[in-house]
Amino acid sequence: MRIALIAHDGKKPEMVRFVLQNKDQLQQASLFATGTTGSHIEQAGIHVIRLLSGPQGGDAQIAAMVATGELDLVFFFRDPLEKHPHEPDVQMLMRLCDVHNVPL
Repeated sequence: MRIALIAHDGKKPEMVRFVLQNKDQLQQASLFATGTTGSHIEQAGIHVIRLLSGPQGGDAQIAAMVATGELDLVFFFRDPLEKHPHEPDVQMLMRLCDVHNVPL
């Protein structure tokens, strides 16, 4: 299983709790994450391939992986109360997950 993990800054603590609660299952998968999210996952003791940070294009990189069939699942811990400069990339990612039937 190839899984991407993304978390907005306000949701990173929640994402870390999720990762720790599901550590055994996640360690069996190939994990990918946006840059800062990936550093939090690494600090939890789990190997992850880190891409660019979200605002620098990491969300777009994950969207491209969805479009090319390189991901099976995306966990996105979104913070709907904050404004994000890379929101168009987030919308593209959500759309591509829908188009390619990748659970988000």
